[in-house]
Amino acid sequence: MTASLAAAPTRQLRQARAAVAALFLTNGAVFFNIVPRYPEIKESLGVGNAVLGTALAAYPVGALISGLFAAVVIRRYHSARVGAFGIVLTTLITLAIPAAPNWIAFAGVLFLVGSLDSVVDVAQNAHGLRVQRSYGRSILNSLHGVWSIGAVIGGLMGSAAAGLHLSLSVHLAISAVTFSLVALVAYRFLLSGPDDADRDSSPVSSGSSTSSSSSAGGWRRYSGTVVRILAALSVLAACGALVEDAGASWGALYLSDYLNAAAATAGLAVVVFQAAMTAGRLAGDRVVDRFGQRTVARVGAALAALGMGGALAFPTVATALIGFALAGLGFATLVPAAMHAADELPGLPHGTGLTIVSWLLRVGFLVSPPLVGFVADLTSLRVGLLTVVVAGVLTFVFARVLSVRQAVAR
Repeated sequence: MTASLAAAPTRQLRQARAAVAALFLTNGAVFFNIVPRYPEIKESLGVGNAVLGTALAAYPVGALISGLFAAVVIRRYHSARVGAFGIVLTTLITLAIPAAPNWIAFAGVLFLVGSLDSVVDVAQNAHGLRVQRSYGRSILNSLHGVWSIGAVIGGLMGSAAAGLHLSLSVHLAISAVTFSLVALVAYRFLLSGPDDADRDSSPVSSGSSTSSSSSAGGWRRYSGTVVRILAALSVLAACGALVEDAGASWGALYLSDYLNAAAATAGLAVVVFQAAMTAGRLAGDRVVDRFGQRTVARVGAALAALGMGGALAFPTVATALIGFALAGLGFATLVPAAMHAADELPGLPHGTGLTIVSWLLRVGFLVSPPLVGFVADLTSLRVGLLTVVVAGVLTFVFARVLSVRQAVAR
């Protein structure tokens, strides 16, 4: 590890960390302003759960398609510019949601929002990992924690707007102006230049559970092992996405439709989910450094599966909120862990692992809405949310590819 990585961060680097954290915050807040208004949107469109789930699936479809071009866009325009101005453009597109006359138009708007989000997501993570490399210690969990803070802020704004019966047009206009300004101010403090300019040419090992043959040379000789581990990391990221979508897309509907909660109370499902996830991510860097990615992921998966399983077995507003909170806490560090492990995976060109996992985790967002919606219409939303329990079991199994101990410089 170079001396520059061990040095104390400069003022410019601290400003860059705060700026990229601001991008994570806006990215979470913009979308989660919309989520608590789903019951209202569903009613105004006059659709059922399956149709709504199909419309919501347009978001990850757009993300999957545009995600293929994220690396090219970022290489040309750099992560700072793509991240900041992508947020501004996203907020402008959300303003079309209240004008959607039917579910197809609503799906079209979500397709565009998802398309932009996947590129912005890769850009902000690429910039965050660049800052992390310069810091010489883990900061990515805390950045994702700030994203969760943004999601909580957005969820609270959306819940308050719903409770106050504020029109969706006015609500989203306030959101667009506020978070566009934050992104534009942050842009001037981000790091300039190519995103791999300061990257160590010899990436550290991700410390996965393979044998000692998993040195850099070993990885290159056995590329099939790299592919299998990258696939497992993608499954983990997809499970994290599925659980996050369950809390985001269906939490408010579960409380309002199944448990007959009021609009403001129903919106708290996404708030408690993101609040717990925020707490887990803010503490995640220290916890993962102490216990290792694998142990934290497995304990978290068990916590989420048992918590949500218990909440669905004994359905009340209180148990539902506790279940969503435990799911958020349990899956708090999973996506950052998968991204970090993929980005540092030896035997792959720099940035390839991050781009692939970032793209494939969107499969979880693509599969979850129509799957849960279909099961909900066939049986009930209570049964549909068992996907969280299934994701917990899969995570426990596939977490074996994560590191036993975090490999960062101190």
